[in-house]
Amino acid sequence: MVDLEAIGRRAKTAARALAKLSTEQKNAALCAIADGLLARQEEILTANAADVADAEKAGTPPAIVDRMLLTPVRLAAIAGDCRQVASLPDPVGEIFDRRELPSGLRLYKRRVPIGVIGAIYEARPNVTVDIASLCLKAGNAVVLRGGSDIARSVAATTEVIALALEQAGLPSFAVQSITDPDRELVRQLLRLDRYVDMIIPRGGAGLHRFCVENATVPVIVGGMGISHIYVEPSADFTRAVPVIVNAKVQRPGACNALDTLLVHRAAAPTFLPLVAAALAQHGVELRCDLEALAILADAPGHEAWNLKPASPTDFGCEFLALIVAIKIVGSIDEALDHIALYGGHSEAILTGDPISAERFTREVDATAVFVNASTRFNDGGQFGLGAEVAISTNRLHARGPMGLQELTTYTWIGEGDYLVRA
Repeated sequence: MVDLEAIGRRAKTAARALAKLSTEQKNAALCAIADGLLARQEEILTANAADVADAEKAGTPPAIVDRMLLTPVRLAAIAGDCRQVASLPDPVGEIFDRRELPSGLRLYKRRVPIGVIGAIYEARPNVTVDIASLCLKAGNAVVLRGGSDIARSVAATTEVIALALEQAGLPSFAVQSITDPDRELVRQLLRLDRYVDMIIPRGGAGLHRFCVENATVPVIVGGMGISHIYVEPSADFTRAVPVIVNAKVQRPGACNALDTLLVHRAAAPTFLPLVAAALAQHGVELRCDLEALAILADAPGHEAWNLKPASPTDFGCEFLALIVAIKIVGSIDEALDHIALYGGHSEAILTGDPISAERFTREVDATAVFVNASTRFNDGGQFGLGAEVAISTNRLHARGPMGLQELTTYTWIGEGDYLVRA
């Protein structure tokens, strides 16, 4: 029987030890984990093969099975990512916002670990190492709860991590996993606020909703939301088309992939056929409002395009597939209103007008806003953070890609010369 209280106590104790470690000690542990993953590759891949075989027998869709699958190449990449985290700057101990007050108090902030992170995720065994390595580098202990479909993979990987931590002189309980499939344990973890300081879910909308509705621990919600690109008449149409194709096609199952294309009415007759032809080459289904549909249905070559009338729900849908909704708007105001209603994740404007660009970036409320760039850049690696544990859509604590700095908080430090308050 899983004793979550004991897991929480061990994690809290480990977190106190991790907070005192030097950067060199943490980096050595991360490199030991990378070495351990490769040294015990056969053990991990055997456990993963059993998970994959069960998933295939259960009729799991091939795309999900592929997410679950570990191979020697993928495991080597995971180990490489772990070494990459070791090479990143350590945020812990950073001193910032120095000031001296009229009272004589010298005040500053020091960056410190959050403490204990609870990570709940679905069919991606690589997340086990991704989150563990980032949490460790930021000085946090972590309790992992992977999906029941990858339980063997998570258990084998966590065992390797624990052994590597012990060999590096770190508490082995700094990374623990819950592999029992009982869903009630997830609910209990969400309420373990005596020991756990933050929950990070990685998965679909159902998982995020379950966490928010059942947690007493603060939850970082991320990875979900509608992404838009708005095209103005002043945009360079020739250069805009590849941006849209990239945003939709490069990785359609990603949370920052394009969902809805908004095109200014003055640009639509010329621009829409160009982008439709380009997207059709990649098999993208185009769900168009009536005005866009009328333009495209009369365009040369439309017989080869997968055109469909959009339903009202298409404009609030995160497709995660080769599908894009297309809507004609009469102004930037209409585009901003539409994004305010449906957006909030990754938003972009393609324009040659700096006034429109400035207005768009000021008025759009989203985790990231881009000017003349693909929404696919909303990513920790692309932002130069090295890696991420999630893309937060929260407004508090962290927003957008969560790298090492977002896995820390800070303490105010006040220094005086035996100072008393007047």
